[in-house]
Amino acid sequence: MRNTKYFRNSFYQKPLAELDYENMTMKRRLFPALARTLLFGCLFAVSLAPTFANPAHGSNPAAASIPVGTFEQRLPNGLRVIVKEDHRAPTAVHMVWYRAGAMDEKDGTSGVAHVLEHMMFKGTKNHATGEFNKIVAEAGGRDNAFTSLDYTAYFQIVPKRALPQMMALEADRMANLKLTAKEFEQEIKVVMEERRLRTDDNPVAQVHEALNAAAFRAHPYRRPIIGWMDDLEQMTDTDARDWYRDWYTPGNAYVVVVGDVDHREIFRLAEKTYGRIKSHGLPVRKPQNEPEQTGIKRVVVKAPAKLPYLIMGWKVPKLLDIDKDREPYALEVLSTVLDGHDAARFAKNLVRGQKIAQSAGAGYGAMARGEALFLVDGKPVEGKTVAELEAALRAEIKRVQDEGVSVEELARVKTQTIAAQVYKRDSMMAQAMEIGALEAVGQDWRNIDKLIEKIRGVTAEEVQAVAKKYFKDDTLTVAVLDPQPLDQAKPRRSTFTPRH
Repeated sequence: MRNTKYFRNSFYQKPLAELDYENMTMKRRLFPALARTLLFGCLFAVSLAPTFANPAHGSNPAAASIPVGTFEQRLPNGLRVIVKEDHRAPTAVHMVWYRAGAMDEKDGTSGVAHVLEHMMFKGTKNHATGEFNKIVAEAGGRDNAFTSLDYTAYFQIVPKRALPQMMALEADRMANLKLTAKEFEQEIKVVMEERRLRTDDNPVAQVHEALNAAAFRAHPYRRPIIGWMDDLEQMTDTDARDWYRDWYTPGNAYVVVVGDVDHREIFRLAEKTYGRIKSHGLPVRKPQNEPEQTGIKRVVVKAPAKLPYLIMGWKVPKLLDIDKDREPYALEVLSTVLDGHDAARFAKNLVRGQKIAQSAGAGYGAMARGEALFLVDGKPVEGKTVAELEAALRAEIKRVQDEGVSVEELARVKTQTIAAQVYKRDSMMAQAMEIGALEAVGQDWRNIDKLIEKIRGVTAEEVQAVAKKYFKDDTLTVAVLDPQPLDQAKPRRSTFTPRH
């Protein structure tokens, strides 16, 4: 992705173009307005999850609360097309999602999903390198792409008149990518430089990477989305070509269109463009389940920095069954009670009250194909230690365990949840992201409104219960930045922004 690299699977409050690599991962929340971004930088290469080949949809689509004006059709080749009509402006968002992300990679080729994302802009049998971006710009639109642990997605935001052309372009590169050794040799250098800039030269990103590598022994979320540098150095154009051939097929993809469109016309266009592509089978996805953690893990990263930094992650359940599960909703509310608004406990008690933290945050991602972590992080103010900050963060969680949460806190969270959905619908991109991200982790877009009702139904007793149940040392991983003198920092490398 240009400018804003990797995602974890989440819904974001900020517009896509404003997202920042360091701020991607901490907040994989159910609802965008609750997602005040916080440093959890590198897991976007950004979303934490059981593996599925062809995800089943929600329990009973017919019984679900279907968002008004949203329609779906499956093409004979297996591609699903989801259209949400929104006629407030003569524009449209067009997205293609592939259910293949960093978690589907193998050791030795980490980062190949993201590398292929770059290569998708390098031309096809019908369009030369750079022509895709040029056509989008000439149509008055914007385009980009992003890679997560669980999926890869491509999008264009264009005047509605340009939508047929966008669909033809995406269908073309789904089937006809021209991946040459020369183009690959140039682009892999861009990706390696991107890793240097966003991870190797970023102490906080290094801590995030270390946390994941320590928290997960067997599960593929242990690998960074951008890949280990050694794997990038050894990667070949054959690796990228194999990834494209394995995963980029209509049966492993779906199209989301939101905007001033007629769904019947979009379905006709989809049949004309995507419908011509033959589908093929997928590689076998074998489960890579994480063994039970039976003791606290700690890791320290030494790097030049002004202040130390701390991030803690507890293994917690993710959302599997929207109707039957209760704990993921309670964990979502807990994360918002701790850090969902300016009056939340961390900001009120640790930043403004005790003045022990320069920043402090919490985040939980219920939506994932793989494992889930509940994350708490922060930077101490000058004069305070990481140990003191860790004790203070733990004390706030202990208060919830012992005293619970107030009626007022619950009411605030629920009010924000409803407001989030209202504000989100002002953005076509946010609506498309919500639909796409739900589908990427095996949930059904028809259940979007049901999620709100589930959050509204969470009780104070349920929040206190999950705080008591899951926040124990046996499932905790702690990563700390041990700041070294800034004069030891290596000279800064180039600060160019990688572009496709």
